[in-house]
Amino acid sequence: MGELQSGPSMGAAALSTTTAHRADRRSGSSQQGKGCVGLLKGTCSCVCVATVGFLLLVGVCLLYLPDPRTLEPFHTEDNSEVTLLIWTHPFGRYRKLPDCFELYQIAGCTLTDEESAYPQTDAVIIHHRDVATGTADLPPEPRPRAQKWIWMNYESPTHTSGLGRFEDVFNLTMTYRTDSDIFLPYGYLVPRERGTKGVQNRFAQPLRASSRSHLRRPRLLAWVISNWSESHARVTLYYQLRRYLQVDVFGRTGRPIPEDSGGSSVVRLIGRYQFYLALENSQHTDYITEKLWNAVQAGAVPVVLGPSRNNYERFLPPEAFIHVDDFPTVRGLARYLLMLRGNPALLRRHLDWRGSYRLYQPSFWADHYCTACRAVRRTRGKADVVKDLTRWFQS
Repeated sequence: MGELQSGPSMGAAALSTTTAHRADRRSGSSQQGKGCVGLLKGTCSCVCVATVGFLLLVGVCLLYLPDPRTLEPFHTEDNSEVTLLIWTHPFGRYRKLPDCFELYQIAGCTLTDEESAYPQTDAVIIHHRDVATGTADLPPEPRPRAQKWIWMNYESPTHTSGLGRFEDVFNLTMTYRTDSDIFLPYGYLVPRERGTKGVQNRFAQPLRASSRSHLRRPRLLAWVISNWSESHARVTLYYQLRRYLQVDVFGRTGRPIPEDSGGSSVVRLIGRYQFYLALENSQHTDYITEKLWNAVQAGAVPVVLGPSRNNYERFLPPEAFIHVDDFPTVRGLARYLLMLRGNPALLRRHLDWRGSYRLYQPSFWADHYCTACRAVRRTRGKADVVKDLTRWFQS
């Protein structure tokens, strides 16, 4: 997982999603497009193209999943007291716990990282990586009556080990997947027509509509990468793409990222380019990270490698990105980017949508803790156990 931009938060209230029908949702797993594999092997056609019947089936299924672009904030709120224990600070990096009322107007939420409070807490957030690697043990059993354990994980299935040890252990899941019990993605769009009232719109960043500066940026294509592996599909794509056009690579394997703008250095860098390679380290359902949202914030058109186009379109308009699976070959992708660079009218089609939205990227981990606190309150009295955690998350 890449580190998100820190800053003011607002998404916890609007994106808290829980339901008593978790098992029903998990049994209908989202389909994962595989077109990028065929593309990178140089096949003549895009394997992600499905039959019309299959697409209709997927479309019907998606109607039952929350849409981060259209969720409305809650209008009523139960302000009964909830105490939430943060069992470990994720990855062993201490961060001051947030005040959920000050940030999101969520009253009655007490956060603590004191293990001595364990017997009195309503729920415990347990970060998967820390318990899976042995950095921390699970809380002691037997757990207090009615206490919920929340499985929190923002890594992809490829980088999530040891799932089998945690079957029938947790009561709620919290991830970037839309079918989690508590759903909070890496980023999402807020339509501007909602007005400016409420926590949600107060902190969402307005996206600048397309302008001459967007269309005439001096540089073509950039890629910022910190985790380079020759086995990754994104590295294979890069090797093929650079045969046809210039790709400026930054990060541990490329040029250093200019440190001229503090914590916004990556976004400032991307803002010099017309296109940005938003390539995920692995391809899984809903695994769309800050790589995409940094490009959106910077005003560059993201070229994406991750889940299917259909999956991306649940988070942003279809013209807002270019999917590698849209092209039968990498050469075709390169030719399209070069054509857009020389044709501002066509390039504008990928940018005109921006004026209708604001962007929010949740702050790790303040949004997540406060979102979980609200979810625990709304599921009081329910004691479901997460079944088939491995099968669900790897689907």
